[in-house]
Amino acid sequence: MSEPADLEEHRHGSHGSHGAHGAHGRAPSGRERWGAFKDSPFLPAVVLVFILAAAAGLFAGSYTFSMANPTPHRIPTAVVGAQEATRGKAFLDGMEKALNASLELHEYDSVAAARGGVEEQKVFAILAARSGDKVTFDVSGASGASVAQVLAETAPKVGKKVGVPVTVQDIKPLQEGDPRGLAIFYISLAAVIIGFVGAIQLSVHARGLNPAERIAFTILYALLGGFVIAAVVDWWLGAVDLPFVESWLILALTMFASGMVFTMFNTLFGRWAMIPTWGLMVLLGNPSSGGAVSWPLLPSALGHIGRWLPPGASVNAQHTAVYFGSHQHAFPFLVLAAWAVVASAVFWLWRHRHPGGREKPAAHAAAPAG
Repeated sequence: MSEPADLEEHRHGSHGSHGAHGAHGRAPSGRERWGAFKDSPFLPAVVLVFILAAAAGLFAGSYTFSMANPTPHRIPTAVVGAQEATRGKAFLDGMEKALNASLELHEYDSVAAARGGVEEQKVFAILAARSGDKVTFDVSGASGASVAQVLAETAPKVGKKVGVPVTVQDIKPLQEGDPRGLAIFYISLAAVIIGFVGAIQLSVHARGLNPAERIAFTILYALLGGFVIAAVVDWWLGAVDLPFVESWLILALTMFASGMVFTMFNTLFGRWAMIPTWGLMVLLGNPSSGGAVSWPLLPSALGHIGRWLPPGASVNAQHTAVYFGSHQHAFPFLVLAAWAVVASAVFWLWRHRHPGGREKPAAHAAAPAG
């Protein structure tokens, strides 16, 4: 008696299926495993684990190296008659010894001329010999709170040690709402970070923007963000009395430059753009900006590099605007503008590589003439 057709088909099907599974059931080779892993979401996830771990260590290390133990390296100091006076010379030698010869001396003919040097941010302190072998040591808290603190703490100790009466005064103090001089660093830091975070968010949530629209919206959030930062710190909290329009535009230029730097790296490196952006702006730029620790107390290389990066340029421009408004310098604005222009140009020239944008609609075929 013959078997039912469906049972026979089932047997043949099972046999065929078994054969098929046998063909594909072998253990995959190492190359096949690697190919499957490479095409899966696990590879970028694993890479990110190591990148984030390294970034955490570098972040802590860069800030600790720069700020945990600030040490004088080169402090420009005005000297008025102190080298000619015997006791003034003794005090000066004592300061050099106490600060490991880190004073960079600039001779001035008068105290008035030396104060002009402070206003131009060429010197951080003034050492003047007075009649009766007394010495006055003027510091400028507005030039750099950390530098002024080091000098103000060292001068009386040296004077006592060498037997020279010393009068220390702060001729350019910080504003009452910002006794540590950190508000400018914080608002500049906010502009830098929100600048590139804004560009990241545009890439995620407004991916369809075309290149011109992306630049336009970066300008828009930079202008509005800079205004809000300045308004909160000045009008609401009253921490610092800002020259509002100038400070607002500095913050806006900082945010725009920072946003376009990320956009440039996103064009060049795609999804890994955060690595060079974070390294340039946060790991290197912020610790070397001179905002939290004045540049004479930073490791010398960082003190020089920081002025050429957006965070340092922003701090310098903002600091001068707030405390030395009549002696504003073009250099930090040129640095910020150069980063903004170069980043925008790179993005524009290689915009076809940037992840995002809208495809142009296909041209409609011309209708046949009736």
